[in-house]
Amino acid sequence: MARFRIEGGHPLLGELEVRGAKNAALPILAATVLAPERSVVVDVPDLRDIQVMIEILKALGARVEVGRVDGLRSLAVELPEVLDWELPEGLTRKMRSSIFLAGPLLARCGRVRFSYPGGCAIGPRPINYHLQALKAMGAEVVEQGGYVEAVAERLRGAEIHFDQPSVGATENALMAATLAQGVTRLYNVAKEPEIRDLAGFLEEMGARIEGAGTDVITVHGVEALHGATHRVIPDRIEAGTFLVAAAMTQGDVRLLGARADHLAAALAKLAEAGAQVESGEGWIRCRGPRRPQAVDIRTAPYPGFPTDLQSPFLVMATLAEGTSVITESIFENRFKVAEELRRMGADITVDGRVAVVRGVAALSGAEVEAMDDLRGGASLVLAGLAAQGTTWVTGIEHVERGYERLDERLRRLGAAVERIA
Repeated sequence: MARFRIEGGHPLLGELEVRGAKNAALPILAATVLAPERSVVVDVPDLRDIQVMIEILKALGARVEVGRVDGLRSLAVELPEVLDWELPEGLTRKMRSSIFLAGPLLARCGRVRFSYPGGCAIGPRPINYHLQALKAMGAEVVEQGGYVEAVAERLRGAEIHFDQPSVGATENALMAATLAQGVTRLYNVAKEPEIRDLAGFLEEMGARIEGAGTDVITVHGVEALHGATHRVIPDRIEAGTFLVAAAMTQGDVRLLGARADHLAAALAKLAEAGAQVESGEGWIRCRGPRRPQAVDIRTAPYPGFPTDLQSPFLVMATLAEGTSVITESIFENRFKVAEELRRMGADITVDGRVAVVRGVAALSGAEVEAMDDLRGGASLVLAGLAAQGTTWVTGIEHVERGYERLDERLRRLGAAVERIA
């Protein structure tokens, strides 16, 4: 198993280009199933989760080619006329995003079978919203023995109301509705930028969609979709992680390709913590303060503060002047990283979904484990960058599910990080 060796105390300085968003690329790759023609997805990060999706697509009969478009890593996906409609169990258990294929396969093949998906252990994430949406569109769904099978000769338009916004369920229902007969209206949907990006790709394939990015999405079903070429939006979570790293190491980092409009809540909290934040068309710059100031954070669905950036801000709070209160309203098990941070000298008290963080003057290098939360694992890397002495981060296979060549890219900014097999 590989691990990171980090020598702390080096400020991050320089420029870095943000990769395409993992959380946008995964549903877009799933959406390629909706058409037999070749689609090209541009700026796809080279990540473990992406590789799992590629293997699933190949198992369904797809031909996937890795190439470059305008210097950016791209995936060309071509599907046969007849697809396998059963997702391979071993691969679905590796990644929760495999559930994205349920809606497209059902819409295209009239049938889908899959095991319950895996992923980060950050709290219960039931798939009931996904299944309720498919049932509302006329699918007959049977759950038995850890498997789900859905059948529908053709899905039909429906009025679907989500009890609370769910990114994955919104995306799944959106994809399924593109080939449904009639009009589908999705109410109380998620509004994340990744939703808008998926809708943009589907429209390029010939789908008719209104309202993506708002509370209500309307989909006018069409008879067939065709292949398309689409560039994925920049990864706002990766960008936020590097900006926090700059802030807590007294660094000065300019991210190229990052979009400030996708990170408004996080940038506001960085500024509140004392960082100097500037942005323009296609870039964001962060200059860290001598010492961050304590800030209170409550995660919320977009455009609120993103849950995926809660852990990096938690780490910054460990070194802040004052006491921060961080409330996690999305996932109940997202504070497991606190125990590892205590090994480094952090003063964190967790009570349910609330963490009280009393800033300390310095963290000390230690051996810590990334466990099974990729954002928490990346946060331990950030802690190592700012700590005194040497930090060893094990379990980095979880980190590499969401951050491409993190050690190499941090070294470009002056960090002393080594990946040791």
